[in-house]
Amino acid sequence: MIWTLVTFIGFTVLVAVISYLKTKGDDQTTADGYFLAGRGLPGFVIAGSLLLTNLSAEQLVGTNGQTWLVGMSPMAFEIVAAPCCIVLALWAAPRYLKGGITTIPQLIGQRFGRSTKLWFSIAYIILYLVVQIPVILYSGSLVFENIFHVSDIFGLSTFGAVVVLCIVISIVGSIYAIFGGLKAVAVSDTVNGVGLLIGGFMIPFFALHVLGNAAGYDGVAIVDGFKYLAQTYPEKLNSIGKLTAEAPEVPWITVFTGLIFLGLQSWCTHQSFIQRVLAAENLKEAQKGALYCAFLKIIGFMYLALPGVIAYALFELHGNQVSMMDAAYPQLVTEVIPAPLMGFFAAVMFGAILSSFNSVLNSVNTMFTMDIYHEYINPEASEMKLVQVGKNIGIVFAVATTIVGPMVYFFPAGLKTFLDSFVMLIGLPVLSAVFGGFFFKYLPQYAAKLIMVFHIICYGLFLIIAPQYPVVGGSIHYLYAILVLWPIELLIMAFLNYKNKKDHPDMEAWEQEDVHAVDMTPWRYRKVCAVAIIALCIIVYAAFSPLGLGA
Repeated sequence: MIWTLVTFIGFTVLVAVISYLKTKGDDQTTADGYFLAGRGLPGFVIAGSLLLTNLSAEQLVGTNGQTWLVGMSPMAFEIVAAPCCIVLALWAAPRYLKGGITTIPQLIGQRFGRSTKLWFSIAYIILYLVVQIPVILYSGSLVFENIFHVSDIFGLSTFGAVVVLCIVISIVGSIYAIFGGLKAVAVSDTVNGVGLLIGGFMIPFFALHVLGNAAGYDGVAIVDGFKYLAQTYPEKLNSIGKLTAEAPEVPWITVFTGLIFLGLQSWCTHQSFIQRVLAAENLKEAQKGALYCAFLKIIGFMYLALPGVIAYALFELHGNQVSMMDAAYPQLVTEVIPAPLMGFFAAVMFGAILSSFNSVLNSVNTMFTMDIYHEYINPEASEMKLVQVGKNIGIVFAVATTIVGPMVYFFPAGLKTFLDSFVMLIGLPVLSAVFGGFFFKYLPQYAAKLIMVFHIICYGLFLIIAPQYPVVGGSIHYLYAILVLWPIELLIMAFLNYKNKKDHPDMEAWEQEDVHAVDMTPWRYRKVCAVAIIALCIIVYAAFSPLGLGA
């Protein structure tokens, strides 16, 4: 236990020291310096920060819990992220950097007016404070409770341990996000990203080794473990979900439709992701970062999906099968990680949790400060004042979400399924406003508001009513709702665009202004990388299908 604590504290302190040294002396007295790291992030830092912003205990626990329950079809959330990163690199990043924006609501405001900007800013802030940050805090606390058994050490209930851990994570994470700014968050993400790749890949290899020994084969344990898995549970290795699948299983047809739409929302319009790209030194580095991240997401199934399937097979052999999918990954970790490495792995997990918490907290601070405070409360505020407001409101938001976080303990559904389904209540209208705003040049300014109201009503009713599949029964997957709603919303925008142009024949098409914030020369290898990424996606899907391991 002492060695575990020493290695945990050692790696955690190492990340803090590196982050401090890399940000020491940076100018954090301006809004760009604090919220956008002075627009100076290189590609590899952007890639690491994008990966760690996306990946937290919510992903590790949630996705592996899903694959424990239904097999490999949820790996689609990782693989589909890669083509979405291509869209970010080749289509979205050039437009965002051209406009020199700080937030996505700012872009929506440029296109649809000041009041629309306020609508979307408030909606985003509510989503982050009520759903995303609390889930990040809770899932991180759950992992630490299962690894370190904090409740046993301090004589607490499980819920009591979750409360304590939420507070600890919030305090440490806030130091980075509030007092270090985006640069400190991005640098710590990159260092933690290296640790995550090492620690994350340890789990499936150690787990296969244990499985091979438990299966009683005579060869190399890791190979024997994979052989046992493929021979005994091939259906678990099939990533092609049936058409009538219920969440968390992913129907195969939605992978190329609804899930793509969900991925575009996450990787191309989600403020906490996009803020790293907005902070790029130039377009070339932004494109490098997005495409590097795409490669990292493709191999992510190795530690985000495969361990869940291995856990199912191993627990069946040991006769200690868990009853809840959110408990599968933590139990696997405690069973397969050698004691000397537990501290390092815990530090890696802690870093992943902090990275997501830091990123979202930094983003919500940015949106409140720049889109609400600076726009409506104090338009004459100095750069120093904006930075101070960002730090102060960050403290308020951190306290609020720390109070809400433990309440997720009482939510009956799986973490990942809950977050993915609910986030689209706000996420899809944002996607429609951004993409539709660029596609259709003659939209009236009320268009984005109309789409938001339409979507919240329709998707909200879908979540409340929970309609059933005809004949076979079972709740219709939320990705089908997204599959239907986004094309409808774009069609509504197309009609509004046509009607507005017809009613105002002299109206000029909207054109985005180039503010020359950064150098806009693109990366010369961007298209080659994009082709390689698509090819790798096809190979991975073929491997985990009835044509390969899922036969």
